Amino acid sequence: MKKQTPKNETIGLVKNDSWLKPFEPAITGRHQHALDKLAELTRGGRDSLSDFADGYLYFGLHRTEQGGWVLREWAPNATAIYLVGDFNSWSEMPQYAFKAKKNGVWEIKLPERAMHHGDLFKLRIHWNGGEGERIPAWANRVVQDERTKIFSAQVWAPEPYKWKVRKFRPNTSPLLIYECHIGMAQDAEKVGTYTEFRENVLPRIVADGYNCIQIMAIAEHPYYGSFGYHVSNFFAPSSRFGTPEELKALVDAAHAAGVAVIMDIVHSHAVKNELEGLGNFAGDPCQYFMQGDRREHPAWDSLCFDYGKNEVIHYLLSNCKYWLEEFHFDGYRFDGVTSMLYYSHGLGEAFGGYGDYYNGHEDDNAICYLTLANLLLHEVNPNAITIAEEVSGMPGLAAPFKDGGYGFDYRMAMNIPDYWIKTIKEQKDEDWKPSSMFWETTNRRADEKTISYAESHDQALVGDKTIIFRLIDADMYWHFRKGDENFTVSRGIALHKMIRLLTASTINGGYLNFMGNEFGHPEWIDFPREGNGWSYKYARRQWNLVDNHELCYHYLGDFDSAMIHLIGGTRGFQRTKVQEVWHNDGDQVLAFTRGDLLFVFNFSPDRSFTDYGFLVKEGSYRVVLNTDSSAFGGNNLTDDTIEHFTMSDQLYARQHKGWLQLYIPARTAMVLKIQK
Repeated sequence: MKKQTPKNETIGLVKNDSWLKPFEPAITGRHQHALDKLAELTRGGRDSLSDFADGYLYFGLHRTEQGGWVLREWAPNATAIYLVGDFNSWSEMPQYAFKAKKNGVWEIKLPERAMHHGDLFKLRIHWNGGEGERIPAWANRVVQDERTKIFSAQVWAPEPYKWKVRKFRPNTSPLLIYECHIGMAQDAEKVGTYTEFRENVLPRIVADGYNCIQIMAIAEHPYYGSFGYHVSNFFAPSSRFGTPEELKALVDAAHAAGVAVIMDIVHSHAVKNELEGLGNFAGDPCQYFMQGDRREHPAWDSLCFDYGKNEVIHYLLSNCKYWLEEFHFDGYRFDGVTSMLYYSHGLGEAFGGYGDYYNGHEDDNAICYLTLANLLLHEVNPNAITIAEEVSGMPGLAAPFKDGGYGFDYRMAMNIPDYWIKTIKEQKDEDWKPSSMFWETTNRRADEKTISYAESHDQALVGDKTIIFRLIDADMYWHFRKGDENFTVSRGIALHKMIRLLTASTINGGYLNFMGNEFGHPEWIDFPREGNGWSYKYARRQWNLVDNHELCYHYLGDFDSAMIHLIGGTRGFQRTKVQEVWHNDGDQVLAFTRGDLLFVFNFSPDRSFTDYGFLVKEGSYRVVLNTDSSAFGGNNLTDDTIEHFTMSDQLYARQHKGWLQLYIPARTAMVLKIQK
């Protein structure tokens, strides 16, 4: 059992932020709610939370020790259940009838000959007033018929996968994440596979220096264009990308290369479909979901889980453990956390002060579930990575549970991409203020780690624009060949690099990039749909562009790789403080240090500065990265082979500081390292 905070002792979250003192009762109340639920689920500590989350080992289809089969489902509203499939001509037969057990659980045991690996099957469920075919809620393999488009569960019992890497510890100092989507990760106009990703894309990610991949759309979803966010089958890896073993081989290969693998997990809502999903599983539309007006999400056309039901908590916590244990995932990025935290789903909320997080419109059951999920994951794997995608700024989200937090390791710094969009859209270049940029990229709670990113995958979708498109737009199609760059292209290339360098170099936890954005992928994402003739033309990544050295894309890709290698290869980078050295909004110059590295930015579009001075640690400095290098599409206006020496100043001699004078060309950034 977890140790409780004594009643008269201030909880850690409030100790770390005195402005939370007026809300301490709410904070301690939520903490106690999680403790009480933990005690309930673990029988007062006689079991572990991990024991409670073993549902996937009991429910679903399994081979028995005797060589037969057993299938169990939770369906409290059912009056009868039959197993139908390829093995019995999809008809109800007495020998394929389930037996009712306690607490709404149904079970069927069959001899080995009754079904075989590869057979398709479903449940035919009867309830008072109706019946219907359903895919088991715990199905671990679901496939779609190419002709009829109908989804069915599939008996999946191959030889167990033999892991090459049995134990893996992620490198989180810092965490450098490459966010990706298996299906669109290839040049061809089709759905890519786990194997193609492992063979063709993973080596790129490794070469570029990223130490983690975050994979979207793993859990099965009926509509490909949902980007994987309308999940139907929570325990089934999407079969459109290949087999479970091929997914395991991908994770295994990533681990062998030193790359962690986390998955986008969607426990904030579920698809409304009844035939494929949980929408009306056994004639009860609220078996897994909320009652009344809270059942349907008002903005997402989906269903909201009832986190107040122990059976639902059991289902979701078991899902958390399943992917870690069965597929060796290293953790999760929890999607849609804001939607879970508030009865309003955060829609139309301003969140202008601390009171907005403790005014009674928070869903304590959802908060309790998220807290338990984090406790579980770190119990199953102490090195597991958990990231919250949360936009409201709820305090304590990524603070330790012992301090009254919800236990996530990181939260997404969602303010940063919004800031860059707003800056590019609304401000002239000469009005960009380095003080504002620095504040925005370093504005975070001291006791919570964040994942910074310059742009999200949402900005790459049709109807929005990536950073590169906002900067260059149509000129990417006409002036992105080397030697044919116009002013717009040159400006866009320069700012694209500077924005990413400032975002990545100020992290306090990790940095994330969405697949293709690092090299300025020119096309938006538009999944096959009726409106585009079911075309895959824009549901892919054109790696041929970055591989073509006659085009400018490789400049951006090469810079991103150099930047990631610098950050990831700097010992203790994550532990160093971001310390501002200088900013001047008039000059549009910013400088800050991290350990032995000095970062210098000149955002002015037309003013270069000679002998611009910074007061820094005494010594000599060499340039280790320069956005203006010709290798990255720059103008090579500085000689980066020069060693720069500080000039002493008696006023600062005791501080061992001196003046470093540099030539800083307009619209460039450089990183210098002090020489030991």
